[in-house]
Amino acid sequence: MKRVADPASLFSRRENGPDVYKEFDATELYCPKCNQSMPVRKRLLLILPEGDKYEYLCAHCSESVGTKIDKHDKPLTIIT
Repeated sequence: MKRVADPASLFSRRENGPDVYKEFDATELYCPKCNQSMPVRKRLLLILPEGDKYEYLCAHCSESVGTKIDKHDKPLTIIT
């Protein structure tokens, strides 16, 4: 007889926990200028020691609608 895992136990595993989704990229955000949710473009704004900072721009009017910092996996070393 083949043993089948309990469906409830599948969600308690480590790979299905909160670490599964580490990074998200927005595809739509609310634009105050357009007064509705609009598609966005992601633009690199700054390169920081803790990560790269991106700005989200409305695809229709180019209004800034948010920012995001992508953290680096390992810290950068600065050579002086």
